[in-house]
Amino acid sequence: MSNPSGRSRPPISSVGLVALLGWIGLLIALSWWMAQQAYRWLPVQASTAAPLVDGLFSFETGIGTFVFGAVVSVMVWVVVMHRAEKYDETDAEPIEGNTRLEVVWTAIPFVLVMAIAVYAIQVNTRLGVLGPMEHIHLANPVEEQGGYPADRLPAEQVEVIARQWSWEFRYPDANVSTTELHLPVDQPVTFRLVSEDVLHGFYIPAFRLKQDVIPGRAINFNLTPTREGRYRLRDSQFSGTWFAANQADVVVESQEEYQAWLQHAAHQPLQPGLSDAVGEYGTRKQLKNPGWATVPPAPPPQVNVPGSNTLPHDA
Repeated sequence: MSNPSGRSRPPISSVGLVALLGWIGLLIALSWWMAQQAYRWLPVQASTAAPLVDGLFSFETGIGTFVFGAVVSVMVWVVVMHRAEKYDETDAEPIEGNTRLEVVWTAIPFVLVMAIAVYAIQVNTRLGVLGPMEHIHLANPVEEQGGYPADRLPAEQVEVIARQWSWEFRYPDANVSTTELHLPVDQPVTFRLVSEDVLHGFYIPAFRLKQDVIPGRAINFNLTPTREGRYRLRDSQFSGTWFAANQADVVVESQEEYQAWLQHAAHQPLQPGLSDAVGEYGTRKQLKNPGWATVPPAPPPQVNVPGSNTLPHDA
């Protein structure tokens, strides 16, 4: 920084330099520790996409911790080491600028942002390889943007129908319909996502993948479950009054259990599926003052297996 008084500033002592380098090393260690802790903040990893997304989140957490720690450290150092004496009401020393410092605090954020961008591009590229998403016009079921025609999609397919406010899952090859999604572990699956009314969000936190379900389009969405268990599908979009209740269980099981479930489900008669919104709407209508007007929920879909929405789930 320029010094109008002409007095030269004392150089940084070796002790001060060692202390600065030591503090930077401590910030790096803290950032690495926080990055490892970030994995614990997320649900279990249950798909091939989960480790990629979690790795990016951990990387961003580490960088954010380092930047936050560095900025707070400078603020504390300035407040403690450069505070005015008691009753000192003189003006502070004028500072015109420091080119070297400005280059440093511009270059470091640029490098960090570019590192995040490169990492994010790599993750998105790999996610595209694991499960490309093709938008298909309902009026023309051939690819719209470089996707595959319907007769060339992977063999394992599940049709997902979103409504206000329930999910329905159809297995065309087995002629099965259900309101509880079952998937075989370590087997790629293609979802054909369709909305019958408004915009919905197909989101399974344990899978780390989310896809909007757009009215008027059929969207093919691929993923591969990697961990057996019971998870939760949630509507990530504000689709109306009971969108928070628009949830369904996702059961990932072995190939043998999955096939046995399909065979059992195929022999079950059709019955109303699960729809918490229908029950809550009916209870509300019985109240003396039902409150504000709302869109009536769609009737529960007729399915072979309703499933359950009361069993404990992993995420």
